[in-house]
Amino acid sequence: MAPMESSILSNFLLTPAPLKNVVTLKGFRELFPRSLQSNAQIDALYRELQHERLTQIDNIKQNIAAEAKRGERLRKETVKARRKADVGPVDISDRDIQMEIELFGPSANHPPRKHHTIDSMRPELEQACRNIEEDLEAMDAEATTILQDISATIGDLSDLRYGKFSKTAGVGDELGQEVLESLKALNNVCTEYAKG
Repeated sequence: MAPMESSILSNFLLTPAPLKNVVTLKGFRELFPRSLQSNAQIDALYRELQHERLTQIDNIKQNIAAEAKRGERLRKETVKARRKADVGPVDISDRDIQMEIELFGPSANHPPRKHHTIDSMRPELEQACRNIEEDLEAMDAEATTILQDISATIGDLSDLRYGKFSKTAGVGDELGQEVLESLKALNNVCTEYAKG
């Protein structure tokens, strides 16, 4: 991992992390009812939360450092594989090489790629267009399925609200089971939608 990435992770994960940046002791006290705001236990709780937060920050720092070492190790392995590629066939993909160039920039081990010509660019653009169209069709199909599920669930809940039960539903336990199944279906649809 490049030092720039380490600094980005540190800035986004560590800078806003201390508890005092989220809520001050005064603000923390104000979260409690007025009758309890002067209680000494609130100060102790705040200090305990600060300590826990600092422990988490230390863990995050260690994880960032470990990720930086892993990224550097990955870069060295890619360079070694490229050197072996000059000698004989090696299992290294163009995608790995391109990712390394994008992360670390061109170097002597891998000079920048040649520029495209109009003739060489056309097939790649056509393939990219086909890939995008396939992705859009898949997303449209998925959106249609989700919309149908939501509509069916809304219809079932509407029927429940206005007392229009399906012919298969009886009374008592059968009705309760149908309600539970409809609610589970709504929950599943909402969960899928939230996952995006």
